[in-house]
Amino acid sequence: MSKKVSSAMFFVLLAGLIWSFGPFIVRNINNAELIPWQYSLIRGSAIFLILNIYLFLNEGTKFTNNYQRVGFSGLIGGTCLGIANITFVFSITTTTAAVTLMMLGAMPFIAALLAYIFLKEKISKTTLIAMIIAATGIILISFDSKETGTLFGLINGLISSSAFAGFTVSLRWRKKVPKLTTVSLGGIIAAGISLLVLFFYDNNILISLKNTSLSALHGFFVCSALIIYSSNAKYLPAADLTLLSLTEVLGGIFWVWLPFLGINEIPSTNTLIGGMIIIISIVFYGYNTRRYRFRYN
Repeated sequence: MSKKVSSAMFFVLLAGLIWSFGPFIVRNINNAELIPWQYSLIRGSAIFLILNIYLFLNEGTKFTNNYQRVGFSGLIGGTCLGIANITFVFSITTTTAAVTLMMLGAMPFIAALLAYIFLKEKISKTTLIAMIIAATGIILISFDSKETGTLFGLINGLISSSAFAGFTVSLRWRKKVPKLTTVSLGGIIAAGISLLVLFFYDNNILISLKNTSLSALHGFFVCSALIIYSSNAKYLPAADLTLLSLTEVLGGIFWVWLPFLGINEIPSTNTLIGGMIIIISIVFYGYNTRRYRFRYN
């Protein structure tokens, strides 16, 4: 296996781990379920602002030319990412972290299907087996989660999962399209939609300093992980990317449970066992992938 593929696997795992802090941040926001659109507005704006600062520091003022090169695939990817951002907020603020993250765990399967339909990407035997193992863990987690989660939160989690899978496939679609500009579009689309909704319903845009700071912090974490994730997308198929990012599911459940962090959202036995099964699927994938040399153009 090439060093680039090996490095990409590590960084995608890291991206998922960074994303996993999202549920913990949400649980520290006061009455987050009452300000989902304000939360999405600030988080999306933070993603857009931080990413463009990053691009400016790396490319100078020429980075603005990338917006002329995003094309149809970039617009599709940005729209999918914007939808994923908004629906994630609605899911995590209306149900348990386990339910939201369990829905996000469906990403590898949705991404694999979309990539097969639109990109003709075949799924390797190793990836397929790992996905089946991960599915077992996700189903086990869902047995207890379904009793505590609301249907609204579950549906939004599934929409978020599907939209992010669409974003991932768009990154693989046309590899010369500026990946990070697509991410930037996702942030501004989420912020724009949220702002329009707030204006339409005449809702107050301003929220408390604490909630504003935490929303922006969440945007920073999301943006940082998206930079890592998108930069490595060209080295791995869509299904593999989303499979490795399942560290978000594991970490997200862990951080809101860890007693000394103050949330103490205790996972059930099924959730713990399901989490271990997901870990096994990722280890299985990583070990078996290292036995072969893959090249992804």
